[in-house]
Amino acid sequence: MKKNFKVLICALTLLASVACKKDGKSTTAQVLNDHDTAFVHPGLLSTQASFDRMKTKVDSKVEPWLSGWNVLTANPHSSLTWSINPAPIIYRGSDGVHGENYSLLFNDVAAAYATAVRWKVSGDESYAKKSISIMNAWSSTLTRLAGSNDSILAAGLYGYEFANAGEIMRGYKGWSASDFALFQKMMLNIFYKVNHTFLTRTERCMSHYYANWDLCNMCSVLAIGVLCDDRDIYNEGISYFKYGPGNGAIKNAVYYIHPDGSGQWQESGRDQGHTMLGIALMGAFCEMAWSQGDDMFGYDDNRFLKGAEYVAKYNLMENVPFVSYSNCVGVNQTVISDASRGNSRPVWELVYNHYVKRKGLSAPYSARYAAKVRPEGGGGNYGSGSGGYDQLGYGTLTCTLE
Repeated sequence: MKKNFKVLICALTLLASVACKKDGKSTTAQVLNDHDTAFVHPGLLSTQASFDRMKTKVDSKVEPWLSGWNVLTANPHSSLTWSINPAPIIYRGSDGVHGENYSLLFNDVAAAYATAVRWKVSGDESYAKKSISIMNAWSSTLTRLAGSNDSILAAGLYGYEFANAGEIMRGYKGWSASDFALFQKMMLNIFYKVNHTFLTRTERCMSHYYANWDLCNMCSVLAIGVLCDDRDIYNEGISYFKYGPGNGAIKNAVYYIHPDGSGQWQESGRDQGHTMLGIALMGAFCEMAWSQGDDMFGYDDNRFLKGAEYVAKYNLMENVPFVSYSNCVGVNQTVISDASRGNSRPVWELVYNHYVKRKGLSAPYSARYAAKVRPEGGGGNYGSGSGGYDQLGYGTLTCTLE
């Protein structure tokens, strides 16, 4: 990328030039989409056109958008009375000394996103101010992520989610340039550094980690690249999706295509909760890239669709084929797992609406699962545990197309 282009982009985002400087950033050797254009803003899970559609439908009380909106407004995370609880150090996983406190972060991230969406659809600036107050509280307080190796999951999951909230609010006149730059700096120095270190790891057994470890960090890298107008960081995520050595890369995540055309998901022999999380994360990755004009949904003959249909069909209690899975640390799975089979996550509206409504393709099992879960909620609607906050949700509102 030309240096003067990066300077121009940072200048266009006011003080983002400060936030865009970082140490240890990689420039991928496989430059994949080094567009000579600025990023679309807002341009992650939702664009301005998406928000215009939501507002029009909700104002006109059209279903299913209205039901999706009602789930959002009923969720306490979207309330102006939400209590903000920033902490200087977030612990996920036991380090033998400190107790885990990462629920503070994932709850406030869910609130920052919910209030941001509520502002964009309603136009009520009190929700914009609430979202910004959450992000300012964390960017002025958080210093690091710690705990066990699970802190890598915190960096990935809450990194991509927080970046989405920030990306929605970046155009709000009430968010000062200095505060936005401080938020960008937090995302780069605390979240991206962990994401980058994990995705560029070198170890004998790259299949040691299940797909969702890579995928959440890939999502965070992609989202932070857009948030900070940094094409190199964005390309790092795209490159890993296509060519990465770990299980989050598309050909490893959907690691076997059966003769019937279905794609076996890498975690299918583990349990269905983690398998469905993988669909959530890859769906988010593809949608964020789509907002920037890059079609990862269709990559390798719609490989992600083949994986999503496989997972949806099995979790709708139908039989699917299975080939044994093994890796270099001794995992040997000879049958598909029925653990947590049929669970509900706000995953499927995004998949269904893209492949069926945008592209006109057949996705019968994703369509059935979307209908089963509709209207989708967000953080707090699927239990108090961390799994209910691993995806931002509200897909019936945000993803439903004509």
